[in-house]
Amino acid sequence: MRLKFWGVRGSIPSPGEATMRYGGNTTCIEIRTDASELIILDGGTGIFPLSQTLLGELPVTAHIFNTHSHWDHVQGLPFFIPNFIPGNSVRLYGAFDPISGEGPERIMNVQMQYSYFPVREAELKCHFEYHALQPNEVVSIGTATTVTPILLNHPVINLGYRVDSNGTSIFFTGDHEPHFNIYEPGDDGYDEYQGLIEYQRQSIIGAIRGVDVIVADSAYTREEYPSRKGWGHGTFDSSIQLAKDAAARILYCTHHEPARSDDELERVFAEAVSRHAAEAGEIEILLAREGDGVVIEPQGKQQK
Repeated sequence: MRLKFWGVRGSIPSPGEATMRYGGNTTCIEIRTDASELIILDGGTGIFPLSQTLLGELPVTAHIFNTHSHWDHVQGLPFFIPNFIPGNSVRLYGAFDPISGEGPERIMNVQMQYSYFPVREAELKCHFEYHALQPNEVVSIGTATTVTPILLNHPVINLGYRVDSNGTSIFFTGDHEPHFNIYEPGDDGYDEYQGLIEYQRQSIIGAIRGVDVIVADSAYTREEYPSRKGWGHGTFDSSIQLAKDAAARILYCTHHEPARSDDELERVFAEAVSRHAAEAGEIEILLAREGDGVVIEPQGKQQK
């Protein structure tokens, strides 16, 4: 299975000299199975340059799995070039939102309204399908690949995705903040709520245990997190802990803070890795970089 990063920034595109090394596009990950099936995780602005590379292999069948509907994860979808070419097939998977009462179709029909976009959804030329998913509902791609959505913690329904194919596996969190107790120690509801948090944590770990690669939301440093608690994002430290608990082989930290320069990103990342050097063991911990690709092989071998 092959993985390539097309967008690794969070919240808003951040092009410029300060972000040239790691890239300024928002979240998009390309996965290719051994049978060359195309799986795309999220449709941030990185999906546009990805789509340009697909013009040499038409017709395209694209399986796009959306983690959640916030702008930085969907704003590239109307610019996905295969949408406008007859003969292509695009399947957009995402969560059913109990608040709006709609599934992933809302992502496109809202963005492509008259007030916001010059082309109507009805003018798409490809065969376009929507698939609303429930947590833990396994989707089969071809004969050897499955994609499993896992409910995570964010201020909107967020599905992380575990992709298993021919003995290799990848898990992407989308946006995820480790669950925290809304009560103070000593409050009447504290112990009960803490038990619920531990149950949720163990459920997530159980669903992703043993994956080869985790790509995790690592937006904040541990010093930044207290002032951003409840915003729905993780830290370098929480991502390393997740990889350790899940016994993953490789961790890619992503969703880079858009205001953080590449130099600063490398500095705070190095500090976090150093802090966990002893406990992280043999986990390879890396910064996700736009344009980087990796081949995930059985036994955890990695070829860039």
